[in-house]
Amino acid sequence: MTFDATSLPRAVSHPFGGSPGAESDALIAAALVTAEVGLVRAWAAVGLAPRGVADAISKEFGWDNDGAWCHDASVDLMALRASQLENGTPVVGLVSWMRGRVAPEVGPWIHRGGTSQDIVDTALMLLGSRTAQDISARLREVEARLIAFVQRERDVPAISRTLTQHAVPTTVGARAVNWVRAVRRARVRLDEARANAPAQLGGAAGTLASIVAIAREEGAADPAQSAIALGEHFSRELNLAHVESPWHTFRAPVTELGDAFVQAVDGLAHIAADLSLLGRPEIGEVLTSGTGASSAMPHKRNPVHVVLVKSAGVRAPFLGATLHAAAATAHDERSDGAWQAELPVFVELAGLAHACAESSVAMVTDLRVNPERVAANLHSAGGAAMSERVSIVLAPNLTPESLRAVLDAVSAGATASELQARFPELAGLDIAGLLDPSQYTGLAAEFVDRAVTDEHSL
Repeated sequence: MTFDATSLPRAVSHPFGGSPGAESDALIAAALVTAEVGLVRAWAAVGLAPRGVADAISKEFGWDNDGAWCHDASVDLMALRASQLENGTPVVGLVSWMRGRVAPEVGPWIHRGGTSQDIVDTALMLLGSRTAQDISARLREVEARLIAFVQRERDVPAISRTLTQHAVPTTVGARAVNWVRAVRRARVRLDEARANAPAQLGGAAGTLASIVAIAREEGAADPAQSAIALGEHFSRELNLAHVESPWHTFRAPVTELGDAFVQAVDGLAHIAADLSLLGRPEIGEVLTSGTGASSAMPHKRNPVHVVLVKSAGVRAPFLGATLHAAAATAHDERSDGAWQAELPVFVELAGLAHACAESSVAMVTDLRVNPERVAANLHSAGGAAMSERVSIVLAPNLTPESLRAVLDAVSAGATASELQARFPELAGLDIAGLLDPSQYTGLAAEFVDRAVTDEHSL
C-alpha cells in the first residue's frame, strides 16, 4: 500500500463532514506496520538482530527505504478494530497479525522491547510528518499564485474596510500581501514541525529497561549504549527526529504538529473570508474559480472552494484544542484516556488541513479582479475616504472650526472646485491632488515588493 496523503483527507475529513473510515484506517495501519518494521531494522542496525531478519520483514511488508514506508500492509482492519476495543490499543492485534505473516525466526523480533505507545506515537508522527510535507507543497503552490496576483494588482487603488466600514485607500495588491504572508508563515511553521517530529521508543514505562535487558541477553558489550543507539537508528530508519529520552506523557510533539496544521488552516481560511466578502455581488471586486450549482436556484454560482476552506477554518481550532486538552491531562507514565483521544483527532486534523490546502490551490488558481467594481466602490466612498489626509495636511493652516467645516464638506462629497469656492483659505492649494485616493496609499507598493522579492518576509 503506497502512502498517498490525498487519500487521508478524503476519507477522514472532507470539510463538510465525515469520520474515520476504511481508507484512513488502512493508512493508520500502514503507519503502525512501518513503525514495527522500523524497530526490527533498528535492532539489526545496532548488530543485535540478524541482518537476514531485517531483510525478511522488510521484503514481506514492502519496505521502501527512501520513503521509510511499508507498501504492503494489507492489515485485517476488523481485527485491529477488535483489538482496539478489547485492549485499548490496536497494537496487540497488529503484532499477532504481523508475526503470523513472517517466518518463525523473524516473529520474535517484531515489537521486541517496545510498547504499544511507542508504536502508536511513532505511527502518528509518520502520518503527521508526511501529511505536513504534502500540505507544505500545496502551500507553495498557493503562495506562488498569490505572488503573481499581488504583482499584477500591485498599484490598483481600492477602498479599505475596517469594522465593515469604508476606511482609507489601499491597493488590491497590498490587501493580498497579508494572504501571502499568512501562507508563507504557515508553510515555514509546518516545515519546522515536520523536521522536529520525533520517533518514540521508551519501552513499558519510558525507561528502556527492556531494551537494555535484551541488549545484555544478546551479548552487547555495552547494553546501555546499545539501547541508546537503538533509539537513534529507529528514528533514522523512519526519517523522524531523534530525542534524547522518551516522551510518553510529554505531548509537545503532538501539539506542535497539530498547531502547525491549525495555523495553516487559519491562514487559508482568512484568505477565504476575504474572498467571500470581496466576491459578493454587491461588492464584486475579486472573483474566484470553482463555482458550484444550487439545487433550487438555477442562476446561482456558488464559490464552493471558498466555502470549503472557510468550513475547515471553523473546525480546525477545536480539533487542535482537543490535542491540547489531552496533553494537559496526561499523567503517570501513560495516560488512561487522554492519550487514546489523540490519534483519531490528530488524523482528522491532519486530513482537514490537507483538504483545506487542496481546496485553496483551486481557490486561488484563477483569481480575477473586476476593475470597474473596484473603482466604483472606491468612488462610492467619496471624499470621506480622504478625510484623514485632508485633516493631516490642512490642520496646520486652518482653525479647528474651519477644518471641521472643510471635513464635513469633503465627507458630503464636495468637489475640489466647490471646496475652493466655498473656503477662500484653500486658495492656491492642490485640493484635487489632496482628494486623489491613488496618492494616499502610503507604502502599499513597497510592502508588495518586499513580500515578492524576499521569501523570508513573514
